[in-house]
Amino acid sequence: MIELPVISKRDIRKLSPDELKTFMVEHGEKPFRAKQVTEWLWKNTAGSFEEMNNISLATRELLARHFVINGVQVQNKQLSNDGTIKSAFRLYDGNVVEGVLIPHDTRMTACISSQVGCSLTCKFCATGYMDRKRNLDAAEIYDQVVRIREQCEAQYGTPLTNIVYMGMGEPLLNYANVVESVRRITAPDGLNMAPRRITISTAGIAKMIKKLADDDVKANLALSLHAPNDAKRNEIMPINEANSLAALKDALQYYHQKTGRKVTYEYIVFESFNDTLQDAEELFQISKWLPCKVNLIEYNPIENADYINTADDKLVAFHKYLADRGVQTNVRRSRGKDIDAACGQLAVKEKAEAAA
Repeated sequence: MIELPVISKRDIRKLSPDELKTFMVEHGEKPFRAKQVTEWLWKNTAGSFEEMNNISLATRELLARHFVINGVQVQNKQLSNDGTIKSAFRLYDGNVVEGVLIPHDTRMTACISSQVGCSLTCKFCATGYMDRKRNLDAAEIYDQVVRIREQCEAQYGTPLTNIVYMGMGEPLLNYANVVESVRRITAPDGLNMAPRRITISTAGIAKMIKKLADDDVKANLALSLHAPNDAKRNEIMPINEANSLAALKDALQYYHQKTGRKVTYEYIVFESFNDTLQDAEELFQISKWLPCKVNLIEYNPIENADYINTADDKLVAFHKYLADRGVQTNVRRSRGKDIDAACGQLAVKEKAEAAA
């Protein structure tokens, strides 16, 4: 008996519209079928060819013989007392990434991942202690939004309003797939979300920040700053050694000049590390680089690191120092404290349990 080689099928969502149209024509189908299939895949978020009920059975069988839809599924989820929902998403290859639904009085935000693991080794982040396995493709990023949107509507009966690329991984080190996912999420034949509701958060890759500007990517930009000078930033974020604050200043000013958009600085306030009024003054000086707002973030501690939250009175004083000087400053309280809510925690747990 001769064993035939196993041919792995391509995920149909990796085809461009022209490639899908060419495939259809080459197999005796009308060109407009490609548009129908595309609508099913992205607008109707079909997870199987069987769901495409306005397409003939023969065509669906043709697609199934040649392609797969590598959908993202919820493997595990945790519901916090404050309403936050943390999900471990299982990918087609068995890897796990995370997504979070963060409910608020005025918005419902999906926090999504862009990579399996991360290569940046930020000292305060659980994901930073994981190896980077691979980039997510655009469809896998898109699917996280779809799954979290389903959770939002089921749990709260309201639509998802905002998306932040602040989960596992560094978005700008998966640039092409992140940008394509934004395009699909905002497209009329996709999820049709407003670009102003989407924020890409980066640890600071200067040349890629400039590329965002050059490509006029329709999303907001946030910089995970977390320290007001190079010495402290080098200590907790090794990426700063190759992307100094001077380089980031240049890149951010270029970004603002080209796009006209504000930038958000994310700043976790750690006890006895970056929480003094001197730190606040240095952050104030950074805020002068370009129009911006500052989010002061309460830390969600992890087992691997010794960092803890600053005292509440120090946080209040830090906030007041910036606000009194005209800096638009918000305090973002930690959510999901009773679950594995810090970025990477749930994925690490799922990996450990799977290996046990």
